[in-house]
Amino acid sequence: MPFEAALLSAAFLDTAWSAVVEFSKAAVESATGWGGLGVIFTYSFLIPFVLPGPSEVVLAAPIDIGLPRWLTLAGIMGVSAFGKMAGSLVAFHVGQEAKSSGPVVRWLENSRFDVIEWSEKRSVELAQKWGYVGMALALCVPFFPDTVSIYAFAVLENDYVKFGAATFVGSIGRLLVTLLLIGGVITVF
Repeated sequence: MPFEAALLSAAFLDTAWSAVVEFSKAAVESATGWGGLGVIFTYSFLIPFVLPGPSEVVLAAPIDIGLPRWLTLAGIMGVSAFGKMAGSLVAFHVGQEAKSSGPVVRWLENSRFDVIEWSEKRSVELAQKWGYVGMALALCVPFFPDTVSIYAFAVLENDYVKFGAATFVGSIGRLLVTLLLIGGVITVF
């Protein structure tokens, strides 16, 4: 019976988590007005350490704050990047704590996905070659989950200001690249 209960609990948690993620995306996609910018900030804040969702969804928010569309998009991008930077700093702090947490590192090392080796290898390569610039560039790739990169850099690096700046620049870069891709597709078709 305990095994069956555990399976039911895992299924419930998976279903509940999926509902939270979908609710978050729907909230952003329906965010309007100045309050919508608060929704975008909150969503972007949670992405680096809680929500495994795409940050690009903020560009679809139907926000109208009485400004020209280009200025509204700039505001959305700035609020999103600031929220993601703040959330990344929380993840950075967790990463700093995880450096000294033997059980967490041992659990990750023993996981079947070998998260530590893969993320450290890629992050070490980026960090050694490009430093925080490499992190910002990695975060510019649209539709690629950035949570692993953020945590990997958080464990490897130790400068809060540079880390925050890199996540801010990378977030703006990702949204700009996304807009350019979408604009290019719309132009072609």
